[in-house]
Parts: sequence; C-alpha cells; structure tokens
Amino acid sequence: MAHYAKVVNGIVDKVIVAEAEFFDTFVDDSPGIWLQTSYNTSGGKHYDQEGNEDGGTPTRKNYAGEGYIYSDELDAFYQPQPYPSWTFSNTTCLWSAPVTYPDDGKHYGWDEATTNWKETT
Repeated sequence: MAHYAKVVNGIVDKVIVAEAEFFDTFVDDSPGIWLQTSYNTSGGKHYDQEGNEDGGTPTRKNYAGEGYIYSDELDAFYQPQPYPSWTFSNTTCLWSAPVTYPDDGKHYGWDEATTNWKETT
C-alpha cells in the first residue's frame, strides 16, 4: 500500500492509502492530480519505522498533509508558512524559526511578537 495526495491548484485536498493498481481503473473527473507521498519522508530524507535515516529513496521531500502546498518546480510537499519570521529551505522544504528551539527539556511555543520561543506550561 502507498499514500497518494490529491493536489488541486497547488494545495493538498486529501490523502488516501491505496495500491498503485487502484489508479489503473479509478476515475476521478474532479480537478487536480494524484501524486504519491511517503510517510517515511521528511526534510528530503527517508526514515525507517523507528525514525532512523535509512538511506532509502525519499518521495517529494515531505509527507503530504491536507492543506500542504505542492511545488511542481521543487517536486515537493511542504507546510504553509507557520509564521512570517520563519524561513524556507529549498533543500529540505521545511520552515525554520529564526531562533533555535531550546534544548533544556522544557516545552515551548513560538511567540511571533518577540520572534522567540516562550515557555509553556
């Protein structure tokens, strides 16, 4: 089984699980295209079931989710920009905060007003 994303005007409308042969007889007259996506792909790398990079072939940079963007130019799925201050990597097709997430074991949320991480409870 594989995962397929329905892309309409560059936006992922839905994601389904199906055999490749399903599309041999499937008739979809609605606008858009179906593209394969892989839940084992993130940041342009392929991971095994335990989350370890395994050297497999990544599919379209990231796993597609509803509302994600598909770039034909990059042949990649990626999330919409989460905050105006975050930057996009064409290599990984991931967004990055301007400040690294703290590594102190506490929980943080992004505060766009201060463009920094704010501890949450």
